[in-house]
Amino acid sequence: MDTGEWAPWMLRSLSQPRLDSYAVAAGGIAEGSRLYWWNIEASGAFYAPLQFLEVALRNALHNTLRQKYARADWWSAAPLDPHGIRLVDKARQDRVHRSRPPATADDIVAGLSFGFWVKLLSSRHDRTFWVPTLHRAFPRGVGRRDSLHGQFNSMRELRNRISHQEPIHHLDLEAAHTTLHRLLGTLDPELAQEVLRMDRTPTVLKNRQDTCAGLRTPQF
Repeated sequence: MDTGEWAPWMLRSLSQPRLDSYAVAAGGIAEGSRLYWWNIEASGAFYAPLQFLEVALRNALHNTLRQKYARADWWSAAPLDPHGIRLVDKARQDRVHRSRPPATADDIVAGLSFGFWVKLLSSRHDRTFWVPTLHRAFPRGVGRRDSLHGQFNSMRELRNRISHQEPIHHLDLEAAHTTLHRLLGTLDPELAQEVLRMDRTPTVLKNRQDTCAGLRTPQF
């Protein structure tokens, strides 16, 4: 590792433990600084496609369950487990705290986390949700439920790392990008095509070497 020092403003605003992890990964402070900014750039590039994936999954599962139970508040009739019930109640209360009108079904759906929807695809809900209902949310076919759940869960974990400004540079981001767009395609091929058209992630990943070598300035 080189003997340079972090800029005082970086230590003050970003913290030495956070920055030092990048210096260790890159082999020096100057190299670690460039890796840090590329990590931020890559995180920003992934953020919007991941948002589309979350919203598309949410709406696909919600619409399927709404049709199954013939009501917008399908959670009032569906066999949610206690954890799921608590999350619905929390989404309702969060809405109530923000405004006086009662929470609508759409308000609650929007307030449920990515993790809530991904969990509906887990083995725990195979017989209660997947087999009778949720497989219909993927009309093009997706293979095994456990594989689908694992892929969506990996996207949830990536989204969480990005949201908490954690390192993603050590992950296989090319594979993650492929998985993300494959999952979008299972939900809505037209949406997947449009997101891919605007997605700058491939360019950011391609530019990693030049960015970390100091040959280009990252943007976000």
